[in-house]
Amino acid sequence: MDVNEKLKCVSMMDYVGNWGEWRDNLSQAVSAGKKVGMSQEQMENLATQIGDFLAENVCPETPEEELLQEMWNAAEPEERETIARLLVKMSE
Repeated sequence: MDVNEKLKCVSMMDYVGNWGEWRDNLSQAVSAGKKVGMSQEQMENLATQIGDFLAENVCPETPEEELLQEMWNAAEPEERETIARLLVKMSE
């Protein structure tokens, strides 16, 4: 990633300290979604939208985030939905 790209994106580490903390936050978000009555499909659709936002605006700070971003960027829309579905499933 060149300097200009790096300046355009947000460092997720400003908000999350590490991969484990990121997964914990996702788990809390899924639990909150269930508590307010969101369906599995609604949570998966929201996860896909969040994935699109993160891939476009957040600089990966860990090897896991970098891999996830590379996979997301290489994926077709249906494959992105699968990745989002898996992330939601992993957080349950």
